[in-house]
This record gives sequence, C-alpha cells and structure tokens, in this order.
Amino acid sequence: MQIRARTLVAIVLALTSLSAISERVREPGITDTEIRIGNVMPYSGSLQAFGAIGKAEAAYFEMINERGGINGRKVRFISYDDKSDPSTALELTRGLIENDNVLLMFGSFGTPGNFAVRTYLNERQIPQLFVASADDHLSDPSLFPWTMGWQPSIREEGRIYANYIQAFYPGKRIVALWQNDHFGRELFKGLEDGLGDIARMIRVDIAYDAADEHLDTHVSILKRSGAEILVFAGAPANAAKAIRIAADLNWHPVFILNYMASSIATAPKPAGPQNALGVITAAFLKDANDPAWKDATKDWQAFIDKYNQAGGKDDNAAVFGYAAAETLAQVLKQCGNDLSRENVMKQAAALQDYQGSMLLPGIKISTGPWNFRPIKHLRLVQFDGRTWQPIGEVLETAFSNAHKSLRPGKQHAEVHATRSETFPRSGIVRLARE
Repeated sequence: MQIRARTLVAIVLALTSLSAISERVREPGITDTEIRIGNVMPYSGSLQAFGAIGKAEAAYFEMINERGGINGRKVRFISYDDKSDPSTALELTRGLIENDNVLLMFGSFGTPGNFAVRTYLNERQIPQLFVASADDHLSDPSLFPWTMGWQPSIREEGRIYANYIQAFYPGKRIVALWQNDHFGRELFKGLEDGLGDIARMIRVDIAYDAADEHLDTHVSILKRSGAEILVFAGAPANAAKAIRIAADLNWHPVFILNYMASSIATAPKPAGPQNALGVITAAFLKDANDPAWKDATKDWQAFIDKYNQAGGKDDNAAVFGYAAAETLAQVLKQCGNDLSRENVMKQAAALQDYQGSMLLPGIKISTGPWNFRPIKHLRLVQFDGRTWQPIGEVLETAFSNAHKSLRPGKQHAEVHATRSETFPRSGIVRLARE
C-alpha cells in the first residue's frame, strides 16, 4: 500500500513538473486560442497615407478569424501609431513586447523605425518579420538573424530603371525628382549604380521634402534641362502632382515612377489618365484599381469590405497589407502547433515558391536560412490610360540577362510589351511624345 501511494505521488509530481515545464516553454503571445502579433504604423504625421497598410492587415486577420483563425487559433493584431518617429517606434515596440506580450513583430512600416527597433528585438530573439521597408540592410541574417524583409529592394528597383533606360533610351538625358529621405536616397543611388559610367547622363536631380509645396518650381527646373527622361521617387500624392505639372508645362518626358506611388487610384487617375499615359513602373503586386484584376481572388471582396469599414481608402496599400498578412498566415500555418519564436523564424526561412494571391504572375516568394528577402522579382509595366501593361519578362536584378529580358521595339520611342496570356492585350503606347 505504501509502495502504491509513493508511486501515485511520484506520478502526480512528474505530471506537475511536466505541466510546469510546458508553461515555461510556451512563448509569450500564445494561448490555446490566440496568437498575439505586434505592429507599429504611421497612422498620423507626414507619412500617414501608409498607415492604410496597417488597416489592411487588421482587416485581413479579422477575415481569417471569422473563418476559424490559423490552426484553431485566432490572431490578435495589435497595432499602434508611431507617427513616423523612430524613437516612438522603439517605445511602442518595447510596450508591445513587455506589456502586450506579443509573439512577434510583423510588418512595421518605414526604414528608420525598423532600424531603431532591430537591435532590441534581435537581442531578445523576437521575430521582426516582413518589415514594410525595402532597405537591403533589413534582410541580412548574418548580422540580424531575427529580422526579415518582405518586398523587393528599393535600390534594386532603381537599378532596374537604369537598366530599362539603357536598353530603350541609350544616350538620352535624365533628370530625377526624389523624396529627401532614406527611401528616396536609396532609389536614387540604385539608379546611379545601375547607370554606372553613364550616370553623367543625369543632368539634374532634385531632392524634395515630403511636405514640399514647390513641386511646380522643381519640375520647371527639370524641364529646362532639356531631359527626355524623368525618374520620380516619392509618395503617391506628390507623384500625381508631378505628372500633372509636367503636362501643364507641355513637357512629356519618359516618366518613370517608383512602385509605391504607382496605384492607378492615387497617381495616374488624380493626375489625369491622359497625362499619365506611358508612365513606367516596376511592380510585384496586382493593382486593385486595374481592370485586369477586378476579380483577382474570391476573398478580395470580403476583405475590402472590412478594410473600408476600418477607414481604409488607399487600395494599393490594401493590396500590400493583404499580401504581407497572407504571407505571415502561411508561415504560421507551417508552424503547426509549434509556435515557438525559433520555429516561427525557421518556417519564415522555409517558404518555397509560395504564390500569394495578390502577387503578379511569375512573382513567387522563396526564402532560406541565408535568404531573407522573400520577394526578389519585379515586373516592368506601363500605363496605357486604363490598365498596366507588362514590358518584357520578370526581372530579378538590373544586371541579370538585361538585354534578353528587355528588348526594344522598332524604335526607341515605342515599347512593344511581351505579354503573358494572363495580362490583357493592348496596343503600343508611345512614350516619347512630341
């Protein structure tokens, strides 16, 4: 009897110990029914337009939760306004980790803010996943193994524009109008790097502040240079203004526009479709305002209703937020019941040819232990007054098979798009208008 009693006590103690161990190893931010995810966004301030990304991510997770969540757990998405201030971003991130007890940080916007929190998160081995920044330094696992980017490199985007210019407009004069911040500088540096020895063809470049009220003066100066090509890097509202101002000045250069400012609803349409005819950008996501993708996915309408209810207005930001959140959902699905922070990073680095529903045809997501840039491809597209038409093939960098993937048409003033069957067909768009 005493032996049986001792055995029962031993079993109870063992089970109690196992339970205690189980409680100790369970990560913060995880319960049997919930996964808590942290995020900071500029919901106010000079870059508040990009706060729409956070609203889109919240709407996506709400949609997922109504369908049962991920592996039986609902996602609690906790997002705060950092007003585009790096010190505020760090303070809020600390609060999310230490007070809200989130499992990971996901999709926080902006390069300075993500730089500000990177060391803090890596020292504590907390995933900083799919940051909304295209800076190469936020995708370096050798230095920061808990930080992973998502979108293509902004510097590579600049190099791809340089490659396009060399392939179609050799010898033509170039000017640039770029936002005076880390983003604008990186794209402009990419343009210079890609042009190499012929960067001297950049006759004038003007750096402007996001709240600059003198874009008309800047564009007028650029016109007087006699340039045939204008490269713009900035926010959507300023892109629309620059396109419209150039048209008002009767200046019709080849207009190259950075991707994050290229939504039909926020740039070509406000500028006037006739003024934006022929604008070039490098894209990786479908444009929600492009008729080609009206019925892009069966989930899109359910999502967009929630997004609009949350106050979202920028559909391009909606696509970005939807696609990034969809990628995180895939990682969490791959985690199964092992939602340790270590396994989250392991699964984030094990995506293989993942085709998100809002990625352009031919654009896939792949990662690895030393590959922390999930999306490495862009596709050059051109606005025909109604929709974006593809130019050539999907590009990885400005230097990979440059002249094979970009082929000039009969003359440099015209672009003959090599179209996939999944894109609508259209006529030739004349870029260099007299």
